[in-house]
Amino acid sequence: MDAPAKPRRTRIQTEKRVRILDAALDVFSQHGFRGATIDQIAEAAGMSKPNLLYYFKSKEDIHTTLIQRLLETWLAPLRELDDIGDPMTELRGYIRRKLEMARDYPRESRLFANEILQGAPRIMPMLEGELKTLVDEKAEIIKGWMRAGRIAPTDPWHLIFSIWATTQHYADFDVQVRAVLGPRRGGDGRFEDAARFLENLFLRGLAPPTAQ
Repeated sequence: MDAPAKPRRTRIQTEKRVRILDAALDVFSQHGFRGATIDQIAEAAGMSKPNLLYYFKSKEDIHTTLIQRLLETWLAPLRELDDIGDPMTELRGYIRRKLEMARDYPRESRLFANEILQGAPRIMPMLEGELKTLVDEKAEIIKGWMRAGRIAPTDPWHLIFSIWATTQHYADFDVQVRAVLGPRRGGDGRFEDAARFLENLFLRGLAPPTAQ
């Protein structure tokens, strides 16, 4: 016998869940999982604690929902890396997409960084499973480019790690970046400046000897 279908959420229920998740993203990105409380999230969402708990049974439930949504978004740029395209075009696009995420999703980046700094207790199965599988798959694409002489020899895994580190810096350390750049260079144009610099840094280093 088939299990009964779950009742569909009403528009108001959906809107309240969205409001809770948005408020929780603020709280978790500022305080981390351990420092955040249901009371803080309820206050940020503008609702009572009992009302919030009607939609999510616990702080863990909210955090898990946020992390699952985040990872779907976070992995999308790497999934787009294609072995059919030109390697330099593919890598340039990946760098650009990662910087766009740093610009558009700074709270999500800090949420992920907080989870990793705590030892990834709630997402380790995903890191060792889905993420590792995806990175290994893309590393094989990069190794194929190297074998074909289309890019210079390198370590594909550390290349991906380096792109993560340099692009995500502009989300996790945005306050520092803007302070050091100052008012003239610390505006919205800093992301385009970063993109041009990182493209030059990575792509010139990866150009095959005959193209340098």
